[in-house]
Amino acid sequence: MFKKISEVMIMGYKHIESALIHGGIYGDKQTGAVNVPIYQTSTYEQSGLGQNTGWEYSRTGNPTRASLEALIAELEGGKAGFAFGSGMAAITAVLSLFQSGDKIIISSNVYGGTFRVLDKIFSSFDITYSIEDTTNIETLGNKITPDVKAILVESPANPLLTVTDLRAVAELAKKHHILSIVDNTFMTPYLQRPIEFGIDIVVHSATKYLGGHSDVVSGLVVVNDEKLAERLAFIQNSTGGVLGPFDSFLLIRSIKTLSVRMDRHVKNAEKIAVYLQNHEAVKNVYYPGLATAQGYDINKRQAKNGGAMISFELYENYDIKRFFSSVKLIALAESLGGVESLVCHPASMTHASIPYEIRQKVGITEGLIRLSVGIENVEDIIADLEQAIKESVK
Repeated sequence: MFKKISEVMIMGYKHIESALIHGGIYGDKQTGAVNVPIYQTSTYEQSGLGQNTGWEYSRTGNPTRASLEALIAELEGGKAGFAFGSGMAAITAVLSLFQSGDKIIISSNVYGGTFRVLDKIFSSFDITYSIEDTTNIETLGNKITPDVKAILVESPANPLLTVTDLRAVAELAKKHHILSIVDNTFMTPYLQRPIEFGIDIVVHSATKYLGGHSDVVSGLVVVNDEKLAERLAFIQNSTGGVLGPFDSFLLIRSIKTLSVRMDRHVKNAEKIAVYLQNHEAVKNVYYPGLATAQGYDINKRQAKNGGAMISFELYENYDIKRFFSSVKLIALAESLGGVESLVCHPASMTHASIPYEIRQKVGITEGLIRLSVGIENVEDIIADLEQAIKESVK
């Protein structure tokens, strides 16, 4: 049973900065190596029929992947962790817990890939969804009909950074005997641990901050219930979307530096958010670390800070196409959470799979710009934004 890092000392440490480095399965006892080896093997020799070392086939289990899974479970404070070949593979495995006739409530602004897999794939199996404002808990409670089996939220949500009260969602879900699922990609367990608020399942696109270097695609899931763990382990083994040993090694390596990277990401983001808020060209800034932001007080209670994702809109006399073509240091690219700053246009990139009418309804406008703040010198990032804004004047 994994315990809350914030409450007890585990293996000689009690702070998450230490757990990032020493958590899970640390090192190699046989050789004394401080890094878990890469077990680049598909199968394992057995000494006789029904006699093995605990390892049979690498889809079912691999020591390097198992080390990563133990690490993320400990960091999130859950019972078990699972590593997948992508964030979408992780989401797909979680959605596979449900059956025909079930409905899932999702946040009003959620990653486009999550919407797409529900709308285009799981709908074929008669698993439906409804898009709701999960920031309004009272209204949300009225949306829970007998066929609703789960609430899936992002907080802060992608791309408008809206904040949902995770404790309230967990309590609401328990009241109605349904599952609560949180995509914690934007915050990571360093900044926010949903299971501590009663959430049942936490999902990560580990491609993002956990990987942190834009060199691996992966997904992680943590559950806080042994029966859920058994079911998800069966789904993982049966469907086979597992993470390979080398990519598992890369994630373990990257997670060791998560705290120092996130501290720099956030320090930069806080300065950039204020810069944008005070800029005459900027109409709206979405960043939960600003005192004026929606859900600021809630986010302050449940997260360490506002994270490092910022979305903003320029006034109509600025051409965003020119803005995107004018950035130099900042890369125009999909994804987020790498050491380099990335900028994207949600309406045509990350959220293009969501129909136009729904995008407009939830506020994902054609003028919305999403910025993943990197760890470069903050003055260089601001200078790049400034020159790109000037170049975009109509």
